[in-house]
Amino acid sequence: MPVAAAPLALVFLVRERPGGYVLGAVLAAAYVVGEIIGAPLLGMRIRAERARPQLAVGLGVGALAFVGLGALPGAHPVVLGGLAFLAGAGPAAAPGGLRALLTGLVPAEAVAQALAVESMLTFAIWAVAPAAVTGLALGVSAVLPLLLAGLLMAASVAGLWMLPAGWESDADDRGGESMARILVRAWPVFVTGAASLSMLALAELVLPALLEQRGIGVGWAGPLLAGLAVGSACGSFVYGLRRWPGRLRTQSMVLMFGLCGCLGLVAVVPGVGWMFGVLGVAGVLQAGAMLTRNLSLRELLPPSALAAGYSVMYAAVGAGYAASGSLAGGLLSVVSPSTAILAGVALGVVLTVVGVLGEAKPLEGGSSGGGDVAERAAVCGGGDSEGGL
Repeated sequence: MPVAAAPLALVFLVRERPGGYVLGAVLAAAYVVGEIIGAPLLGMRIRAERARPQLAVGLGVGALAFVGLGALPGAHPVVLGGLAFLAGAGPAAAPGGLRALLTGLVPAEAVAQALAVESMLTFAIWAVAPAAVTGLALGVSAVLPLLLAGLLMAASVAGLWMLPAGWESDADDRGGESMARILVRAWPVFVTGAASLSMLALAELVLPALLEQRGIGVGWAGPLLAGLAVGSACGSFVYGLRRWPGRLRTQSMVLMFGLCGCLGLVAVVPGVGWMFGVLGVAGVLQAGAMLTRNLSLRELLPPSALAAGYSVMYAAVGAGYAASGSLAGGLLSVVSPSTAILAGVALGVVLTVVGVLGEAKPLEGGSSGGGDVAERAAVCGGGDSEGGL
């Protein structure tokens, strides 16, 4: 909840100051940069067998930073920027560590369902957070969302002691290779993951301008994005119901091209009704694409590298969101919103193709270094080469 609430809460925190909206955007950017930097740096240092203390420290730092932001709303922008950076960087390894804990708690054949439930919960929180932040900031106090975020993150530190201290792994499962080298070989999965969230950035950031271009009330942006979130939750549920045919990379490719097609349609379809339908389908496809990426990491990486891999994925999707949002934002000053969306879709297609080609290359040519994919899948508990589970 704090992660989902942070960007909008930071904007509300300083919007009454001179140049408040610009400062709010800068603080939100500092928060995202903290996540992008902190996730891989801290995730690569998590020790699988005793992850809990490291996760607790990171979440504690994040909680203090959120409380600091809420307690010092009038502080110098540099101070607020530093606190926003710490709020993003401190707990950035927690999603990866908790996902590794989750997949270690369930049988191998239930991992897809566990990740699907996690994804449903995540999308539900992201659907609720903007409305909660807006209501608290405008109806009570602009500092309340950040103070509440700090309290929730502190509560999560206490909650860690209801979980195992870590998960089983063997330092020898990396075959003597460094963590960095193993993660670099998984780059196609990270690229495709970044592409999937770049599409979400397009929907969130360009949709209000697109509605204005069509002569539709901007107030429809909220319900349309809620429809996207509901579609994502439904997609997570459907994907977890069964094993789907084809390799994980094939599933990912089909889902990503379908997602890009849906966002391209959003740029041209008339009327709110059509937009609702297309964005709902886009949400279903986006959820499936992200789940295939997380399952692919589990196949490719040894257990001792899973938390680091999930953390790098967290950073990669954040970078994809930032890149697509920046591209679309820059283009909006020179082209129409529909054209900006199509340009962002083109970026998503390029990233998808690069990821798919990179992921297929080791299987065609017998990739260098580190053992084959099938052996790693066996080590991680994955088995079926066709279903990927």
